[in-house]
Amino acid sequence: MNIIQLLHTCFRSILRNRMRSLLTSLGVIIGVGSVIIMVALGEGSQKAIEDRITSMGTNLLQIMPRRQMSRGGQNMFMRQSSFTKKDIEKLRNESSFASAISGVVSTNTNVFGNEGNAQVSIQGVEPGFFSARNWVIKEGYAFDEEDLSLRNRVAVIGNTTAKSLFGETGSALGGQIRIGNNYFTIIGILESKGAGMGGNDQDDVIMIPMDTAMTRLNNARSINMIIMSVISKEYMENAQKEAELILRESRMIAQGANADFDIMNQADMIDMASATSRTLTTLLAAIAGVSLLVGGIGIMNIMLVSVTERTREIGIRMAVGGRKRDILFQFLTESVILSLMGGLIGIGLAFLVCRIMLIAGIPTAINPLIVAASTIFAALVGVIFGYYPALKAASLYPIDALRYE
Repeated sequence: MNIIQLLHTCFRSILRNRMRSLLTSLGVIIGVGSVIIMVALGEGSQKAIEDRITSMGTNLLQIMPRRQMSRGGQNMFMRQSSFTKKDIEKLRNESSFASAISGVVSTNTNVFGNEGNAQVSIQGVEPGFFSARNWVIKEGYAFDEEDLSLRNRVAVIGNTTAKSLFGETGSALGGQIRIGNNYFTIIGILESKGAGMGGNDQDDVIMIPMDTAMTRLNNARSINMIIMSVISKEYMENAQKEAELILRESRMIAQGANADFDIMNQADMIDMASATSRTLTTLLAAIAGVSLLVGGIGIMNIMLVSVTERTREIGIRMAVGGRKRDILFQFLTESVILSLMGGLIGIGLAFLVCRIMLIAGIPTAINPLIVAASTIFAALVGVIFGYYPALKAASLYPIDALRYE
């Protein structure tokens, strides 16, 4: 039997019982579709997390004071050592790898504008903050060193804040906002960045000169973070070690003693998030892959039923010269075709579901390698689970098969 005849015979047998063939392939359809969708969701979420971390800045180091336990009389309380301008200047002057450095003074308070008021995150920063965090000024301009030294009451605001306080971004530029008892003039509006880590809105922010924040805003006397952008990703580890040495010297921390600050490496954050996402994706794909095995068992079951139903047919083929090898290949090919058909339908459904999820705003990223691997695995399921029924069919004795009722 040549390949054309073999395929013709197999498809005729499959199409003879269309509904049964479809139901037989259902387990493979669900299995292949589930694996592709789960991996697509995992890789989509991984990319979304990486994009959110990258949106915080390029090659970023975040240096924050460490909370430490202190004793006050008979009570224990948490103490946090803030940074000083001396720490920042020493880091700026001595770091070999920094492209931009800025201190950050953060507070959260009610802010009043022409069209309303809102609880907004206010960040007192230095001019280097904008380049370190990859903030782009959409309208207007950013404050400079002169604004910082003169403690000018100027502000750069995000899109969400502009809409909350002025109704629309167009009317915010040049307007005034009130923070506490101080009025600030808006000189710039930031390009939108969307959601950041933890889902917080990065566009709901007001940035003012750091020295202005430290002198004019209540509860904003201490520098509670240092942002440092490194010139290249390959120098991240060296830059982190150097920054630690510089700050240890500035804060007079003895060699071997625990530092009172922590340095968060953006590259490490991305690697950690990616590793977690990959683990979850692998777990979900493995769970979805179980349905492929269930589908394989379903194919084996139906093929065994098919062998029983077609015993006389097998006997006739053998009686007219059909070889055992021909019978084996015929049933094995039927099994593979059933499994592959299920795999292809599953792939189509996976693409459709992923497309719908993208429209709904759920990040997905279909990996072509996973699609190819799922197709190959579906064929293997057909071979593995179809071999026993095919072998059983090929092992029938012609006389017994012809006498079967």
